Amino acid sequence: MPVPDTPPRPPTQARNPLHGLTLEQILQALADHYGWPGLAERIAVRCFSHDPSIASSLKFLRKTPWARDKVESLYLFMLRERSRSARPD
Repeated sequence: MPVPDTPPRPPTQARNPLHGLTLEQILQALADHYGWPGLAERIAVRCFSHDPSIASSLKFLRKTPWARDKVESLYLFMLRERSRSARPD
């Protein structure tokens, strides 16, 4: 007996802009957009202001949930900022 076709389930994370991104991708996008000095101004953590690198920042952010939350929030803010500036007036 054949199995009836079931309708595809909608993705549960369809509207989550962070879905499918690694912390490294988010951090690289922020560093490219703001630069390390800009990141240090927006999020006051030592890994952004003293000898910054992706590797050292990832190590810190993976151990520090509050800092990771700030980085993810800044990434979402950056996306909103970009979409606003891309809109025609």
